[in-house]
Amino acid sequence: MIHCKSPEELARMAAANALVADILEAVSARVEPGATTADLDEYAERLVREAGAEPAFKGYRGYPATLCTSVNAEVVHGIPSRARPLVEGDIVSIDMGVKLGGFYGDSAVTVPVGRVAPATVRLLEVTREALWAGIAEAKAGGRVSDIGHAVQTVVEAHGFSVVREFVGHGVGRSLHEEPQVPNYGRPGRGARLVEGMTLCIEPMVNMGEAGVEVLGDGWTAVTRDGSLSAHFEHTVAIATDGPRVLTLPRAEREAASPRAAAGGA
Repeated sequence: MIHCKSPEELARMAAANALVADILEAVSARVEPGATTADLDEYAERLVREAGAEPAFKGYRGYPATLCTSVNAEVVHGIPSRARPLVEGDIVSIDMGVKLGGFYGDSAVTVPVGRVAPATVRLLEVTREALWAGIAEAKAGGRVSDIGHAVQTVVEAHGFSVVREFVGHGVGRSLHEEPQVPNYGRPGRGARLVEGMTLCIEPMVNMGEAGVEVLGDGWTAVTRDGSLSAHFEHTVAIATDGPRVLTLPRAEREAASPRAAAGGA
């Protein structure tokens, strides 16, 4: 069942998602050579709890951490670790969620570690561009598959591949709600987009082939061919006047109109 949110519920979701955006910015600023993903995770959990929120991922189906930190060929669900410090040229995808006021926020970014290769920069740029292309199609009256079609079109135009095993999703009082939001497919299919729906749109894009596999820890998904992978995610509310991005960074929220700053873009 798809749950559409009232204006009051959307305001509470905006608060949860603004917190996610702020913490992601703070954590991203600590990505540097020598840092470990466990360092990032501990910092994120401290910020979440100091804000009076709960980590959304920790304990979810047994997941052991606040962040998912996926390095280089890891696609999603990488478990934070002290085993291997980040080094110059790496990329790390940081996915996090919180529960605040009974509602969930969820967002992800991929951050370069120091200077990275030009091809890696392009992977990040294209994945971010694909995310915004999908967001542009998250409008009342459209269909869920319009989002994925837009993502896939951008990604494949640049010679990269869309991961198909993992998809976006609805979000609200539960971390994962209906509908699923694939990052590929033909337009005009799936659930109708209506005002009050809240979706996590999250392209996962591989530099090489699309295939992935899950490691023995039962969580970490990696590219089958060892190529780099990037992941960006925003939580978006469907409104009559267009998509409202609830996980904008603070500077973008403050630069937006008062109505948008309270939960939109």
